[in-house]
Amino acid sequence: MSVPDSAEGASPRRTSPAPAPAADPRGGSGKRYLALTAMLCAVSMTFIDQTIVSIASPEVARELDLGRGSIQWVINGYILALAASFALGGRWADVFGSKRMVLIGILGFAGSSALCGLTPTGSLAGTWIVGFRVLQGVSAAIMIPAALAVVVASFPIRERGRALAIFFGVSGGLTAVGPIAGGYLTQWTWRAIFWVNIPIAVLAIVLTLLAHIDLRGRRARIDVRGALLVAVGMALSVLGLEQANSWGWDDLRTWACIIGGLVVLAVFVLVELRTRVPLIKVRIFRDRAFSIDNGVLFFSMMAFVPVFFFASVYSQVSLGFGASSAGLYLLVFFGGFAPAAQIGGRILDSRGARPAMIAGGALGTLGFALWATRVTELDLGAQWWAIVLAGAGIGLLLGPASTDAVNRSIDASYGEVTGISQTLRNYGSSLGLAVLGSVLGNVFADRLTISFEALGIPADEAARLASAAATQAGGGTGAGGASAAPAALQTGIEAAVATDFALATQAVLWGMAIALAVSCILALFHPGGRVTEERTAEAAAPATG
Repeated sequence: MSVPDSAEGASPRRTSPAPAPAADPRGGSGKRYLALTAMLCAVSMTFIDQTIVSIASPEVARELDLGRGSIQWVINGYILALAASFALGGRWADVFGSKRMVLIGILGFAGSSALCGLTPTGSLAGTWIVGFRVLQGVSAAIMIPAALAVVVASFPIRERGRALAIFFGVSGGLTAVGPIAGGYLTQWTWRAIFWVNIPIAVLAIVLTLLAHIDLRGRRARIDVRGALLVAVGMALSVLGLEQANSWGWDDLRTWACIIGGLVVLAVFVLVELRTRVPLIKVRIFRDRAFSIDNGVLFFSMMAFVPVFFFASVYSQVSLGFGASSAGLYLLVFFGGFAPAAQIGGRILDSRGARPAMIAGGALGTLGFALWATRVTELDLGAQWWAIVLAGAGIGLLLGPASTDAVNRSIDASYGEVTGISQTLRNYGSSLGLAVLGSVLGNVFADRLTISFEALGIPADEAARLASAAATQAGGGTGAGGASAAPAALQTGIEAAVATDFALATQAVLWGMAIALAVSCILALFHPGGRVTEERTAEAAAPATG
């Protein structure tokens, strides 16, 4: 597939800048912030949907009579489609225009959301809802890189850190809103978690049109071969990671998918290095700052997205919160994240990304470590300040790392680079969910088996009950597997489940602290310094599509 390009066959590095728009696409301050608001509204649906479905999954499974495998795919299908499509979404934004792709993404996401909510009961239910969840993921992958490219192109570099701090701060908070909204909407009907996207989509379209975003695409060949390779590689490897908890880490299918996917991605890199007009200019990773920025994002995402899932389940299993209260528990994390994101943006604008990334990594490591030491106390009052610190750490580094990566990618466009960064972020969160989910399940099952045996339950029965409880808790559906035990032991069992799940969550939080420590260490090797407007001028022309 291609779009006519007079520069077809040129070398991967541009020899001349693309034609500039007739007018400054940034416009006045009011227009810039209207564009920012429109893009936030658009991507809000995608961030909320990363977490909202997990809360509603028990109700979805019950009404549609879906097995555990099918309901897992309702969640994993979305993540898989995101991972496989981000790079191509970024390229499409460059070629066809960011505004156009944002609108297409909004319409696709809203339409597939409506159809998910209209899932019929019966034998078609599983195929229907999983299929349209995949379409949601593809639509999100089209929309997010384009929306980020619009925000980046709308602000001069001296204001970009603050603008993206707002973007990532608000979108991060929307990830926490998912469980809250899911808890309340599910009390009415689980279908409402999808239908709520429709009015948001209408508002996003209206704001996008009112913003008069005057950004044009850059005609260029689309590397279909590269797009297929990266999609297959990402899909296979993420499939292996996502299914590891179901198949087991000792299952041949798990490792065949992970290793096979990584091999395909390696082939993709080799092919791109030899392609005249590649999907992704992989040579941009030769820039040390760009590579470190993305490394920091990768490891921090191993904690950021998974923390909402694990903390939500912990609050229900160990603290006894309902679904709606579990969402409120997550807002404590956002209480640290949101203000720190603004501070990180200001640090970026004044001193560059390095100080914010180092401080964020160190603070996040400390916060998650302290949270791990308090999580077994089963009392929010003993934990909240550590949760705030953990959120503040990620808030400090997320915006600066993302923005600095875009600012330094002078040999690639904004859409392309945001596609790369979003792919790595999604891959990091998938890895975190898979690895930490296995840690959670194994520790919980081992501890629970010991506790059940101490209550007088025979060893074989204790292991069976513990395994059932760990499987349900790991899937975000509570720990009801232990309810099959004798009624006389229920009080002791309930106490054991709460305590042992807290111990398992403690191991997960230590893993997140390690991931943030790696981010901090990587940030120490960042060259530092601020990127000037002149340095990024060449990137602006092909990026603002």
